[in-house]
Amino acid sequence: MKTFKDKVAAITGAGSGIGRALAMNLARQGAHLALSDINEATVHETARRARELGVRVTSAKLDVSDRAAVYAWADAVVADHGHVNLIFNNAGVAVGSTVEGVSYEDFEWIMGINFWGVVYGTKAFLPHLRASGEGHVINISSIFGIIAVPGNGTYNASKFAVRGFTEALREELDMMDGTVSATCVHPGGIKTNIARDSRFSDNMNGFLVKDEKSGKENFEKAFMTSPAKAASIILRAVNKNQRRVLVGPDAVGLDLLARTFGGVYQRFVVAGAKRNVR
Repeated sequence: MKTFKDKVAAITGAGSGIGRALAMNLARQGAHLALSDINEATVHETARRARELGVRVTSAKLDVSDRAAVYAWADAVVADHGHVNLIFNNAGVAVGSTVEGVSYEDFEWIMGINFWGVVYGTKAFLPHLRASGEGHVINISSIFGIIAVPGNGTYNASKFAVRGFTEALREELDMMDGTVSATCVHPGGIKTNIARDSRFSDNMNGFLVKDEKSGKENFEKAFMTSPAKAASIILRAVNKNQRRVLVGPDAVGLDLLARTFGGVYQRFVVAGAKRNVR
């Protein structure tokens, strides 16, 4: 997909962060947009800003963990726009907890959004992408879909799952007619609200962090890439039909660490976590 002009792009989690940045970048390139987010007010604000750039924009409140709602939204996008070329499965959440201490409710919540939301979005839109004659699936994993870190076992589980799912999908699409492709995105620390809005378990206090407030603040300090920069990197990767894209210098460095040292990288992570606690 060498150009986004007059293409129709559907984006989940479009109310803020990477989702909003993708919407604005695509609108500037002449793409028409179908936007969704669990937060109705923020997604309507993204839509308002994008319309000012002269493209057709629809917006909807959507819980991506609701399979029926995602399929209904996919059908509505095609009904409103006539076709759809791109689906950005971007909506995501985080949970700070040890594996031993995490509640099943929190585990099911994060998997419902981060993993099943991606699955539902992919499967609901694939037939429509194929019908358009030129389609692309973009699934947002994380650098934590490449390396694991303590206190993020549920997030790691969801993002490693997105990676495996998307890589298998890409292989299958490569074996088919070539009208649809897929890219897996691994952002590092992006300056969004994900840490601030995450669920946080008391079992982290005194183990990995002093308390919830300082833990979230320290995690946010590591965020080094703006959403606008992340969106540019992602869209350039789609233009180039890349299978995998690393977003941010921290993602590039951590990927190199994992590839260089294999499973031994975990020793470095543990040592760094202990030093950080001290």
